[in-house]
Amino acid sequence: MMVRLSELKCREVINICDGCRVGFVSDAELETTGGDIIALIVPGKPRLFGLLGYEDDYVIPWNCIRRIGSDIILIEADLGKIKVPCKRKKYF
Repeated sequence: MMVRLSELKCREVINICDGCRVGFVSDAELETTGGDIIALIVPGKPRLFGLLGYEDDYVIPWNCIRRIGSDIILIEADLGKIKVPCKRKKYF
């Protein structure tokens, strides 16, 4: 099954370990030589409507993805291990 990256961006990511909603795919890491997807990136949740920044991003390795459906992506991962700190804006 061929899926475009633009089609993956519209899908919600759900962790089957605890049933939590991780978020929507925003980007992907690609291998430059073969064009294979290495990981999907889901941005962290906004804090105070985004005024105080965002929580850490999730970088989901391809081997954690269990099923890609027509509207959701099911993963099996420990969310604490796939969380990557995002760059913080310095206001002062």
